[in-house]
Amino acid sequence: MSKKPGALSIEETALFTDLYELTMAQSYLQQRMFASATFSLFVRQSRVNRPYLVAAGLEDVLHYLEEFSVSPDAIDYLHSTGIFADDFLDYLKDLRFTGKARAIPEGRIYFYDEPVLEITAPIIEAQIVETLAINQINLQSVIATKASRCFWAAQGRAVVDFSLRRTHGVDAGMKAARSSYMVGFQSTSNVLAGKTYGIPVSGTMAHAYVTSFEREIESFRAFAKSFPETSVFLLDTYDTIAGVTKAAVVANEMETQGHRLRGVRLDSGDLLELSRRVRQTLDEAGLNYVLILVSGGLDEFEVERLVQAGAPIDGFGVGTRMGVSGDAPWLDMAYKLVRYDGRPVLKLSTGKVSLADEKQVFRLRDSEQRLRGDVIGLADEPLPEPGAEALLEIFMEEGGLIRPLPSLDELRGRFQRDFVALDDRFKGLKKANKYPVRLSRNLRRLQKTLEREAEETEIA
Repeated sequence: MSKKPGALSIEETALFTDLYELTMAQSYLQQRMFASATFSLFVRQSRVNRPYLVAAGLEDVLHYLEEFSVSPDAIDYLHSTGIFADDFLDYLKDLRFTGKARAIPEGRIYFYDEPVLEITAPIIEAQIVETLAINQINLQSVIATKASRCFWAAQGRAVVDFSLRRTHGVDAGMKAARSSYMVGFQSTSNVLAGKTYGIPVSGTMAHAYVTSFEREIESFRAFAKSFPETSVFLLDTYDTIAGVTKAAVVANEMETQGHRLRGVRLDSGDLLELSRRVRQTLDEAGLNYVLILVSGGLDEFEVERLVQAGAPIDGFGVGTRMGVSGDAPWLDMAYKLVRYDGRPVLKLSTGKVSLADEKQVFRLRDSEQRLRGDVIGLADEPLPEPGAEALLEIFMEEGGLIRPLPSLDELRGRFQRDFVALDDRFKGLKKANKYPVRLSRNLRRLQKTLEREAEETEIA
């Protein structure tokens, strides 16, 4: 069984689940509950400022579903816990995912309460995959959404993923590189992500490199000798203005040898004032082609501040705050049963009411093809108006993919089309208008009927 690019190791992924998924599965088995169930994955309304979300992580979930199995070692472990019955462990030996997956494709923009994924399968299969589905789509949607805000703040300037060393583990580092590239980042410092996903890689030098030489200027000369066409010098090891003066000397030396310094990087201090002084020094030395890159604790808010102030910065290296989505590191993402054995169901917990039955999200556009609003309806409803678009697509039936998955560059293009069509008033970093999302008449009617029935039978 071949491992898909960037995917989790398949051998033990069946154990990548919460215990209660397995205890429920055993009870379903012993109650002979094998009917079809549909679970809906969505994000509840949040207090954090995320006026839109970006769909990401579906590819990993689909590969997991396609290759799902419980290894003999996994069954031996479950037996050793003393929790599970022999009939259930025997059942797991041949368990595969045989169901259907419908989803909003990766790279699309979506909104709160909209199902980004619906899985339909015999209830044990559909229940047991909950944890990984949330884990992968939550992480990657969080990072893709945060990164898209950094991309928006840069207003056409290059943005590079520098997050790897402070992401929350290896898988998170890989997915941060993939998700940020999907939404417009130019490249990543993550070499493995470059190899795995085909993302351009970028890097400069560290302060350790500069301090390993007796003189700063000699570090620049040595680096230029090794990389005569791609050198970017780090200026702030000792003093940024002194550093750019030395960088200009070396850049002029490079010109006499037929080469050009590509850029310089600032990693600390007042980036607005320093970038202006660095640009002036470079221009006065005839080096107007040398790019200025900045890094060091950046996020969309700092990038926006620098851009709006007119800082002469050509690119931003965005790291920790993007890679962990510092201001909003999680989404209130839920995976709820919405239909079982032909019967629509819902949950009425305070503040956590779920929308019943299999659903579809319909996207409405204005005469200029800008996004006008979404309607959450039932899966079998007709389009609410001519020209509306149904967002959830079928990706998997009977446990197998029914279409080839798009390349990362295709996902990147898909995001750009949605993002351009989303009006700027819904993209504000500090304050944004709320995008209109409503329930269809049929879904509202079903919801009220089920709520009334639940109150009569379960609460009275």
